[in-house]
Amino acid sequence: MNEDAKTLDVITIGRSSVDLYGAQVGGRLEDMRAFSKYIGGSPTNIAAGTARLGLKSGLITRVGDEHMGRFIREQLDSEGVDTRGVITDPERLTALVLLGIRDHEQFPLIFYRENCADMALCEDDIDAAFIAEARCVTATGTHLSHPRTEAAVLKALHLAREAGARTALDIDYRPNLWGLAGHDAGESRFIASDAVTARLQATLHLFDLIVGTEEEFHIAGGTTDTLAALRAVRAVSTATLVCKRGPMGAVAFSGDIPDALDDGISGPGFPIEVFNVLGAGDGFMSGLLRGWLKGEAWEAALTYANACGALAVSRHGCAPAYPSWEELSFFLERGVRTPALRHDAELEQVHWSTNRNGDWPAMRVFAFDHRKQLEDLAAEAGAEVSRIPHFKVLCLAAARRVQDGRAGYGILCDGRLGEPALHAAAGTGLWVGRPVEEPGSRPLALEIGPDFGSDLAEWPAGQVVKVLCFYHPGDAPEMKTQQEETIMRLARAARANGLEFLLEVIPSKVGPVDETTTAGIVQRFYDLGVYPDWWKLEPSADVRSWKRTCETVARNDPHVRGVVVLGLDAPMEDLEASFAIAAGFDLVKGFAVGRTIFAGPARRWFAGEIDDATAVCDMADTFARLCAIWDSARAIGGHLAGDQAGKQGLAI
Repeated sequence: MNEDAKTLDVITIGRSSVDLYGAQVGGRLEDMRAFSKYIGGSPTNIAAGTARLGLKSGLITRVGDEHMGRFIREQLDSEGVDTRGVITDPERLTALVLLGIRDHEQFPLIFYRENCADMALCEDDIDAAFIAEARCVTATGTHLSHPRTEAAVLKALHLAREAGARTALDIDYRPNLWGLAGHDAGESRFIASDAVTARLQATLHLFDLIVGTEEEFHIAGGTTDTLAALRAVRAVSTATLVCKRGPMGAVAFSGDIPDALDDGISGPGFPIEVFNVLGAGDGFMSGLLRGWLKGEAWEAALTYANACGALAVSRHGCAPAYPSWEELSFFLERGVRTPALRHDAELEQVHWSTNRNGDWPAMRVFAFDHRKQLEDLAAEAGAEVSRIPHFKVLCLAAARRVQDGRAGYGILCDGRLGEPALHAAAGTGLWVGRPVEEPGSRPLALEIGPDFGSDLAEWPAGQVVKVLCFYHPGDAPEMKTQQEETIMRLARAARANGLEFLLEVIPSKVGPVDETTTAGIVQRFYDLGVYPDWWKLEPSADVRSWKRTCETVARNDPHVRGVVVLGLDAPMEDLEASFAIAAGFDLVKGFAVGRTIFAGPARRWFAGEIDDATAVCDMADTFARLCAIWDSARAIGGHLAGDQAGKQGLAI
C-alpha cells in the first residue's frame, strides 16, 4: 500500500493497564488514602499521546473482559485511538499498576501483571490487513521478554516492513518485568543482564528508530559506558538512535556514533520543575513520533519530544498529562512562564479545554432537574413528594425514547429528588448535567456542603456540574461579591475533580436587560478566572444580544464547549422563535428545556389522570418536537438570523 494511502499514522503494540495513582503527594504507597484511575502501559500511553497530537493512531494489545478492560477501551475511544487491535481476553484480567509520588526522586510503583491479559498477546492477534494500514509500527521492550508476546511483536514488525511501513522501538526497560527484580522493585530502571541484552540485540535490526534513556541503551548495548553501548547498538542496527538524557534533553544519531553525546543532533530543553517522572518517556515518544512521521527535521521532532516530556513531568498521571497539538503549539510559542507548569493557569486552561473527553456538536437536553417546581405541582395535586423520584425516572425514559441510542442528547437531573434517574442514566450515552444550587436562592446557596471538593469527589466521571445564578450587573456590591465568590469556588472544585462545569445565568428575573447585559455578565466571569465548559443562557429574539454574547465567549475561550438555550417555561411558539435566532450562531449548540416538556404531564400524573406509559409518551412527543424544531433551525443555519439582523440593521 502506498504510504499516502495508509489510513493510520502509527500502531503501537504491547502493554495495556489501568494506572491507580496515589492522590496524595509526599508519602509512601503505604500512606496513600485514595487513588486516581488512568489508562497506562507504555504502548497505550503512546497511542493516546500521539492521538492528542493529531496523529491517527491504533493499538494492538489485550484487555480483560471486565470493568477495567472496558474502561481502557472507552478511554482510548474517547482519545480517538483506533481500537480494532484491542483484543478482549475472556480468561485473564486487565493488568493494574499502583503508583505514587514519594518526593522529587522516588516514584514507587507495583505492577500487578501475573498472567495478565496483555501478556497473552499472540501471533494470531496480529491482523496483516490492520498492520498494512499503518505508516509506522511502534513496539516497546516488555513484550520482547516472553516467547509468546515476542512472536506477536516480531510478526507485526515483519508485516510492517513488508508493507513498506516504518518501525520504531521504545526500549522501555523495566527489570522486574523481565523477571530480574522483586515485586517491590517496580521503580528499578536498570539491572545488567546478558540474557536481556542478547534478546534485544536479536531484534534491533528490525527498527528504523530506537529510543531509550542512557540506562536503556546500556541494557541494549551490554555496557554501562553510554557511548560504547550506542556503538554496540549501531553495530547491529542502522536505525536512528535517540538517547534521552533527562534534564539535558535528548540527542539523535542517524549515522556513526561520535566521540561525545553532545555532538549528536539535539533540540532545546525546557527549564521546568520535575513533579512526576512516571510516564514522561511515553510523552516524549509521542512528540518524537509526531515530528518524525510528519517529516520534520530531527531538531523539530526533538523539540516536540522534549516539550511533551516537560509537560508530562509537571503533572499528575501519565496519559492525562500529555498535551494536545493545540496545547503544544501554544507552549512552544509562548514559552515557560513558571517552572511549575501545573500552576500556570493559562496553560492549564488550554490543556483542560483541548483534552476533554467526548464531542458534543449538538445538544438536545431534557431538563428535569427542577425541585421546587415539581414539589409545587405535587402539592397542587395533593400528591406525596415521595412520588417525584419516580416521575423523574419517567422523564429519563422519555429522554431515552427520543435519544434512541443516538449522540447529541442529554438530561439535566438532580441528586436530591432525581437520584434513581441520575444513577440509571450512567452509561446510556446521554450527556448528564447535575445541579448544585438551592432552588431559587439569591444570594446563591448550594445544596452540596461547604466543602465543595469532597462532595464533588463522590460524583462519577462524566457528570457535569451545573449551577444557576440569578445575577445582574446592577446587583448591590455585597450581593455581587458573595455570588461571584461562590461560583469561583465551585468552578475550582469542579476542575480539581475533573468534572466539566456549566454556568447558567438569568439576569431578567432580577432587573431590566438589553443587548449588552448577558455579554457583560459573561465577560465579568472570565475576568474573574471562571472558564465554564458550558454556558446556559436565556432565550432571546434579539440577534444583537446573541452576537455580542457569542463574540465575548469566543474571544475569551476559543475552546469552550458551547452555549445551550434555556426554556423558562416558554410556550412552544416562543421557543421556536428564539431557536430560529440562536441556531444562527455556531457557538450555540442546542437547548436545555424542562417545564415546557414535563409541566402538563406532571400535573395530570400527580393527579392520577394519566398512567406512567402515557406520561412517558406525552413527554417524549414534546421533547421530540422540540428536537425537530431545533434541528430544522440549525439546518437553516444563519438565514433566519441574517433576516432578523437585517431588520435590526446589524451585520453578522
